[in-house]
Amino acid sequence: MPASKSESNRALIIRALAGGGTLHNLSDANDTQLMQRLLQQPAATVVDAEDAGTVMRFLTAYLAMTGRQIELTGTARMKERPIRVLVDALRELGARIEYLDQEGYPPLRLLGCTPQPATEETASFTELRVRGDISSQYISALLMVGPALPHGLRIWLEGKVGSRPYIRMTQALMQHFGAQCRDLGEVLEARPQAYQPTDYTIEGDWSAASYWYAAVALAPAGSHLTLPTLRRYSWQGDQAIAGIMAQLGVHTEYLADEQIRLSKTTPAKEVTQDFTDCPDLAQTVAVVAAALGITVIMTGLESLRIKETDRIAALQIELAKFGGFLVDEGEGHFRAGSEDFRVAGQQVATYHDHRMAMAFAPLALLGPLAIEEPRVVRKSYPQFWRELEKVGFVTDPAPAPVF
Repeated sequence: MPASKSESNRALIIRALAGGGTLHNLSDANDTQLMQRLLQQPAATVVDAEDAGTVMRFLTAYLAMTGRQIELTGTARMKERPIRVLVDALRELGARIEYLDQEGYPPLRLLGCTPQPATEETASFTELRVRGDISSQYISALLMVGPALPHGLRIWLEGKVGSRPYIRMTQALMQHFGAQCRDLGEVLEARPQAYQPTDYTIEGDWSAASYWYAAVALAPAGSHLTLPTLRRYSWQGDQAIAGIMAQLGVHTEYLADEQIRLSKTTPAKEVTQDFTDCPDLAQTVAVVAAALGITVIMTGLESLRIKETDRIAALQIELAKFGGFLVDEGEGHFRAGSEDFRVAGQQVATYHDHRMAMAFAPLALLGPLAIEEPRVVRKSYPQFWRELEKVGFVTDPAPAPVF
């Protein structure tokens, strides 16, 4: 299993704020390697976050609140992904930030920061009000810089909060590095104090594990698989895949030494699932449900529109090639399933989205298919195709990899 990209990128920012510490089992995902390189370029005047959402958002907060004067840019798609909520919050904290092109979107010019100094008369927290229904990466970015502010930081979350497990992961890693923070429901607090250099070992990636759950769900009866480096008591929200896939015919057994054993069971006929806290699992679940002819009612998909691509539109187009569907039933409800699902050499477009490639790849258990732009998996799981080959998937690299 690859190491968790989510843990790795948070740990890199916090370690930089702490001024030291050793990170073991750091992810080899492109997003993490990019984050590590950019943090090691203190003299850079332009930083390119490429297509990495966590890199763009975490670095915006880190560079702004550490006073760097720098330009922060990304790919064409990154320049279409909104960042106004984060920029507005950082400006309230004293950061000077300009938009270089379209208002509310990267690229940005960071011009330093002048936070309000701490005094005896103003010893309470610096307070922000932030929408809870935005990407949790904005909230995590703000939380991580909170201990470095003269007053610390108190964030009031307004409305429904999405991907809360990722916020809890951020706070747990902050505490590991010596910060004092609290989750009071609609209020998040980070007290003013210095992080402490600390060592940490990154866990295996539950998001990546979801594709192996899909493989077992689509495999013949009696199939099983053992995955390493996954903790039963994980900070990762995507551990929810164990409970979701239990309904789609995969049983999870937790073994010693941070291993899990997956085995195929009988799935339910209809499933209802809220993806508010685990939106990165939605593509995997929609594909498995369609392939098995199971109806899944899906909610909490709001953030999928602003990911690497519009993942809802991408799923609708690609599932239709196989006889599957993802229907918008209104009021935030979607219905995934199929009428006559067949895998017979179709070509799957990936839309520059690593999760599109990996969500559809397990369909090879039902027949041949082609995956366009297979290198997109480097974003989070560079060894994905090699790992599939190890368990018997056959690949043909020309003209496009076929699985």
